[in-house]
Amino acid sequence: MSLKARITTAFILIIIIPVVFCTLLFYFLTGYKLQSLKKEYGLENPTYESLYNSSLITAKKMDEDMKTLSELIGADPAKAEDTGFLEEENTKFQSDGIFLIIRKGDEILYNGRFSIKNSVLLKELPPYGSEENTENGYTQIMGDYMTQQYDFTFADGTAGSVFLISELSRVTNETKIWMAEMIFLIILILAVTAMGMSFWIYQGVITPINRLKTAAQNIRDGRLDFTVEGSNIQEINDLCMDFEEMRIRLKQSAEEKLKFDRESKELVSNISHDLKTPVTAIRGYAEGIMDGVADTPEKIDRYIRTIYNKTNDMARLIDELTMYSKIDTNRIPYNFTKLHVTEYFDDCVDELRLEMEGRGIELSYFNYLQDDAIIIADPEQLKRVINNIISNSIKYMNKEKGVINIRLRDVGDYIQAEFEDNGKGIPQKDVSRIFDRFYRTDASRNSRQGGSGIGLSIVKKILEDHEGKVWATSKENVGTVIYFVLRKYQEPPAAQPDGEEKPQENSRIRNYIRGRNKK
Repeated sequence: MSLKARITTAFILIIIIPVVFCTLLFYFLTGYKLQSLKKEYGLENPTYESLYNSSLITAKKMDEDMKTLSELIGADPAKAEDTGFLEEENTKFQSDGIFLIIRKGDEILYNGRFSIKNSVLLKELPPYGSEENTENGYTQIMGDYMTQQYDFTFADGTAGSVFLISELSRVTNETKIWMAEMIFLIILILAVTAMGMSFWIYQGVITPINRLKTAAQNIRDGRLDFTVEGSNIQEINDLCMDFEEMRIRLKQSAEEKLKFDRESKELVSNISHDLKTPVTAIRGYAEGIMDGVADTPEKIDRYIRTIYNKTNDMARLIDELTMYSKIDTNRIPYNFTKLHVTEYFDDCVDELRLEMEGRGIELSYFNYLQDDAIIIADPEQLKRVINNIISNSIKYMNKEKGVINIRLRDVGDYIQAEFEDNGKGIPQKDVSRIFDRFYRTDASRNSRQGGSGIGLSIVKKILEDHEGKVWATSKENVGTVIYFVLRKYQEPPAAQPDGEEKPQENSRIRNYIRGRNKK
């Protein structure tokens, strides 16, 4: 549910719930009050009108009060002239909103309502004998008042009347109580409903916000091993999910940084170790020449050749370190051009053969290409790929007579190069990982040459930038074969008769080279 929908729902419920509860409250409370009126005032069939039309209740009370008063005065007319008695009765009537009037002949003998002048009463009150013509228990309406009349004769024979009068606009205590209770309960229902809906919205918003606050504090303090739970409010749930994604990325970034730092330290350690070996050898052979240990031309030549080879090893390690920094910044320089595969590999093999002879390794080259294939590649970086693969084969060569075979094959739109050696091989569990950066199958560094662990990762990176692919197969104690493929260059079609090229003339290759040069 969205926050907008939640607020809209709460608004609707704030209207509907009070209406429903107030309707039920009115029904049950009114029924209870009507039963109370029936019991208290003896109303036969009380209706809702009995509550808001107080004249019905007032008339009933006036009938009861007049019955009691008429019995007293009828038995003893002298009481109608007893001021003390009249004051006492009037006080009782006033609690019900009724006041007492005694008329003797043509004058007002007693006025229980001082705010109404006697002259007005004489003018407005019905004449003697009217009680015989009234309906509903001698009750009649006199202007804004309801009157109850009882006629009698004083002891001296003068005609007299007793009046009980009540204002029509008066609200009875029962009606006041009923209205007060209704208003109180309605306000209570509104308050409870509003608080309930507010709490519902508050809980739906504040709980996930508190979780986000805790998450932000954890991220601030570097604690990333937690999970940001979602919310049932759509907008806040989206925010929680963004927070969770940010946390995951920060954690991954932190882990990658730790891994990078660890790999960088390992690289420095590996290269320091690997540089130490040729430096020690160069120093030893140089001292041998200086001290005259190499006392024959053949020996001197062998010492110098060894120094040369060790210097090449050092140059290769330094070159790998330089290339490593370029890989990390994705700034490997490429100069793509068209290369004739046969001619290019012939030159590379000629250079490698001299070095392999010096190392006592037999190098064989087989070209199975049917045509003179052409590829788009950087000759310098492709040569680095070949040298790194050969160096890796030499590094893990454990046979007395080493053998390396290089083969070129035609595989449809690609040329495939194979580099096979008879080294110690790679365990199957490690074959898929040899192109990972810093991964070395010889973790204990017991190989003769050691290694930085980034040579084959450089191979993979360069070939991927050439839109090529590299993989390996191996058997332990038999040898390893490393393969890579590169797409052939397709010659553009012949020009049209009008001298214009077709619209699709080799645009893919040109865009590919242009994009790579931008990198």
